[in-house]
Amino acid sequence: MNNHFLSLLDLKAEELEEMFVLSDWLRETSSHQPFQGKTAALIFQKPSLRTRVSFEVGIYQLGGHPIFLSQESIGIGVRESAADVARLLSRYCMMVVARLYDHQLLLDLARHSTIPVINALTDYSHPCQVMADLYTIRQQRKLHPNLKVVFIGDGNNVVNSWLEMAMLYPLHFVLACPPGYEPDRALLKRAQSTGLSRIEVMNDVQAAVRDADVLYTDVWASMGQEQEAERRRKDFAGYAVTKELLQRAKTDCIVLHCLPAHRGEEITEEVLDGPRSVVFDQAENRLHVQKAIMLRLMNKSNGTHLAKELEQKIRTAQTVS
Repeated sequence: MNNHFLSLLDLKAEELEEMFVLSDWLRETSSHQPFQGKTAALIFQKPSLRTRVSFEVGIYQLGGHPIFLSQESIGIGVRESAADVARLLSRYCMMVVARLYDHQLLLDLARHSTIPVINALTDYSHPCQVMADLYTIRQQRKLHPNLKVVFIGDGNNVVNSWLEMAMLYPLHFVLACPPGYEPDRALLKRAQSTGLSRIEVMNDVQAAVRDADVLYTDVWASMGQEQEAERRRKDFAGYAVTKELLQRAKTDCIVLHCLPAHRGEEITEEVLDGPRSVVFDQAENRLHVQKAIMLRLMNKSNGTHLAKELEQKIRTAQTVS
């Protein structure tokens, strides 16, 4: 892992399973509190439920103290430059968790920070979410090479992070979207060029979901796109995850949604609350995976290795598997 967690590509492929084993261990223990006496700054330009609560609870469970900083309180990029905010917080805190609109602002924050910076979402990517997604798939005993994940909706920040994941783990990733809603073109080309995963963008949602192991969707209009909501609803007509669409996937296919959901729009209530849905397991797993990310970053930042009990836990679990 690099000094910051800005992208899934800050991880090495071989670190994925180690991170998931560490997440398993953190699910079961409440006694490991290496952040005692330390503080973490949470810079949030965007409103949040899961991201804010999971990071604040995770920092607290690891013994630390989270400080929430809204855009109104610090005005990053407006009232103060990202560089000045980074230099200041580096003198107060152990790490920065940033949920921002502009990805460049995140990069500027990390460039001038001497403490770890975590990408808790930008308009470009959402790596913590996709780490929790893959961990949930593993938890459901469905993680295997050539796993078919079908994302139905906009080629948004979550899709971009899935493209990054496809450069680390071999899978079959399909984006089913209307014309004009494709993901970042350069990133798509880069992910496809690695040859590790099979990556497709399709307009025919019925064909896309055939033999899927995972169906994944998100809202059609994200934060900052509210003025486009009505047009997007028209463009995405026919792309809702319904019971009928789910029946075209594998019989044991699971359903993911990064939430919040617009019930009856991109996904029906009977699917979201149905037996194939694991969306609340997925949401809970943000907590466990993010704790693992924070632990790894802090151990690297401090120039130390993981505690011996954590290293032994990883070795034992890998031997058993």
